[in-house]
Amino acid sequence: MTVDVSVIIVNWNTPVYLKACLESLYAEPLPKVSYDVWVVDNASSDNSVAMVKRDFPQVNLIENTENAGFSKANNLAIKASTGRYVFLLNSDAAVHPGALDKLIEYADSDKQAGVMGPKVLNPDGSLQYSCRSFPNLWAGFFRNTKLGKLFPNNKHLKMYMLSDLDHSKVSIVGWLSGCAMLIRRSLIERVGPMDEAFFMYCEDVDMCKRSWDAGCTVMYVPMATVTHAIGKSSDKSYERATALLCDSWRIYYIKHFGDRGALRILAVTFGLWAYKTYRIQKRRAMARRQQK
Repeated sequence: MTVDVSVIIVNWNTPVYLKACLESLYAEPLPKVSYDVWVVDNASSDNSVAMVKRDFPQVNLIENTENAGFSKANNLAIKASTGRYVFLLNSDAAVHPGALDKLIEYADSDKQAGVMGPKVLNPDGSLQYSCRSFPNLWAGFFRNTKLGKLFPNNKHLKMYMLSDLDHSKVSIVGWLSGCAMLIRRSLIERVGPMDEAFFMYCEDVDMCKRSWDAGCTVMYVPMATVTHAIGKSSDKSYERATALLCDSWRIYYIKHFGDRGALRILAVTFGLWAYKTYRIQKRRAMARRQQK
């Protein structure tokens, strides 16, 4: 049976956050739109699967025998689900009352929009910058080095983060965070599902880029709200997450700009990877000294 929206949650060892996420989806009053919920578990080693089976038997559960990554796990549920829209929701996120209704109401009113995203808040209630413009060379420098802290109001970073955007108004944006992303099913049928070359990170940038390339807009829809506790899965393996982030940007730029067009960006990516690796090693050395 076709529903208005299929909510898809990929989980890896975040049972407490996953439970809160699912509770938010089934909290009263229930959404007026028809919806189903899919959890794709990436071979968690904790009690995540048992918790879902025990507390949320209505959830469609897919159990992977290995960590398939974010894109591939989402695609399993995208293929199995029937929603007119798919709503990718991180396990460490929780929807506010009415969020699904407001997203679908907007999506049905704007046929040009291919990808839409809600306002995203941090757990303390402050705004999380979930919509961005597409990155460039200078934005990468300021975003990933101490230059961003030394010059927080520089135009490159502000333009990338859309920090001057009126986050109370519906806006056309470059791309949206995959922590809470509504995608029109018909767009997926045109451009394909999430690119599984991205194990984790940049798959959201890539999907939004493909939406634009297909002639569809990407919209920020603040009438709907989600709270997101950033990185509760990736924090469990910071070093690997950093390497995956850099590699995902490499894949993204080669895919969309070719080898020659991506050369300068790749040089920056390598530099950022080296810088982040240095910071990791420095943190480890400090921890070892403190243990002595």
